[in-house]
Amino acid sequence: MHLTHQLEIFIHDDSKILILGSFPSIKSREYGFYYSHKQNRFFPVLAKLFDEPAPSSIEERKQFLIKHKIALYDVVEECDIHSSEDASIKNVIPVDIVRILKRYPNIKVIGITGKKAASLFDKYLLDKVNIPVIYLPSTSPANAKMSVDDLVDEYIILIKIFFKIDSMLVYKLSNKSRKRVYSLLEYNYSEQK
Repeated sequence: MHLTHQLEIFIHDDSKILILGSFPSIKSREYGFYYSHKQNRFFPVLAKLFDEPAPSSIEERKQFLIKHKIALYDVVEECDIHSSEDASIKNVIPVDIVRILKRYPNIKVIGITGKKAASLFDKYLLDKVNIPVIYLPSTSPANAKMSVDDLVDEYIILIKIFFKIDSMLVYKLSNKSRKRVYSLLEYNYSEQK
């Protein structure tokens, strides 16, 4: 079935991090917001990273994202897709990433969630961006081999990259996440000596 992206980009003028998935799932399309499948761990992962309760309602999620300057969208604007199966995505029309980054110049890093989003981003959009791009594992229930803690350990890289841009952000992190950022920064510093 050929579908057009039904969700608007969630972004504000002061957003600094843009996280891109592949294409909204059936549940996300039904609920009208990103990562809405009740078993998706996207918001629990981010909440743990910032040492906050996981937001549950759409309004709470929006306020959480605004507070942490995170924008959400997807790599694909239109495609043929069966159900919510990323593997079935074909006949892709990608989003206009150049227009997005031009309109929102405060975006300093892009996070790509999941393997399909990564392969589509590389194919259609990578050569159009000149800011750091971080490839992240999927938080979908299909990626059950990774626990929430495993995912937090991977998602911390977004904060590490962003930390070099906005040092105040690190103080909003949980103690464990803050220590991880500092250890990553120390590791990189000692590597460069």
